[in-house]
Order: sequence, then structure tokens, then C-alpha cells
Amino acid sequence: MILKVLLVAGVIALVYFIFIKKKPTLDKSKKENKKEEIKSSDMVECSSCKIYCELDDAILSNGKYYCSKECAEKAS
Repeated sequence: MILKVLLVAGVIALVYFIFIKKKPTLDKSKKENKKEEIKSSDMVECSSCKIYCELDDAILSNGKYYCSKECAEKAS
């Protein structure tokens, strides 16, 4: 009798953990944070000549990105 009760309780617990219990929602927040971050391999548009260059190669001046020193000097 006790064995049957334990077996039924085990089956109910198994069904609960497999089908009913929700997964943690931490995965969604991590994915959203990754989307907002700027990666170093992202492409940015030059404010002067409108070509795209990698963020690593771009020059940031007055809150705008430029592809070269010449473009940054033209805009100043």
C-alpha cells in the first residue's frame, strides 16, 4: 500500500517537473541585454561621407563617428 502511494506521488512529481513547471525567465533578460550592447565588430556610418566602417576603426568626435581623420576634420 505504501509502495503504491510512493509510486503515484513519484509519477505526479515527474509529470509536474517535466510538463508544468515553468522555466526560469533569466534567459530572456540576458538576451535583451546582449542585443543592446554595441559589439566591436559592428558597422557604423561615417557622419561626413556616409560610408560604413567597423566600430574599432571609427573615430568618435563630438558624439559622431567618422571613418578617418580627414572626415573628422572636414566636419569640424
